[in-house]
Amino acid sequence: QLMLERVGLAARAQHLPGQLSGGEQQRIAIARALIGSPQLILADEPTGSLDAVTSQEIMALFLSLNRDEKITIILTTHNGDVARQCSRRVSVEQGQILPS
Repeated sequence: QLMLERVGLAARAQHLPGQLSGGEQQRIAIARALIGSPQLILADEPTGSLDAVTSQEIMALFLSLNRDEKITIILTTHNGDVARQCSRRVSVEQGQILPS
């Protein structure tokens, strides 16, 4: 329940996955990842299928976890707006790391 509160979904605890929006499902996945108190979260396109508002909510959560909990977040994205919010960016093209 505590993890659901941290991602803003305590009120949806009794809902099945099919009853949740895409953004809520993403936040549930983040809550599951937080259960073990990780030092690192790997997120593959965490905002890829979300609308702009929900994408921003997910990014705000990740930035908060990084800033407040000191959790390292490594994420992949094709979205330039998402990438620009990250403190460090590494670009890969055709399997090669591009110079910063």
